[in-house]
Amino acid sequence: MTDTILLEGLRVECIVGDLPHERTFPQELFLDLELRCGCLPATATDALADTVDYVTVAKTVRDTLIAARCRMIERAAQLAADACLAADPRIQAVRVTLRKPHALPGVVAAIRLDRAREP
Repeated sequence: MTDTILLEGLRVECIVGDLPHERTFPQELFLDLELRCGCLPATATDALADTVDYVTVAKTVRDTLIAARCRMIERAAQLAADACLAADPRIQAVRVTLRKPHALPGVVAAIRLDRAREP
């Protein structure tokens, strides 16, 4: 059985973009993360040790994107997915939806990708 832990609206301020002003000033990104994992043990024990610590996942993703200084949202989304999978071996797959709300006036640029742990 696989369950999903949702982290919705994770806000990250980081350098992202290819234009000169985007390389200088941090911008907001918003991420929705869907972490596919087994939550059954924690439903019985009510113990953090028996589930994915989503606080750690969020911090790992945030730190990764701040350090990366990506040019493309595609790269940022991939790094976020990699960070999720690296954060806890119980995460079997992840769906990342990344939004860059100020990409263009009145337009939100976004990408959604699905990644799974290699067998």
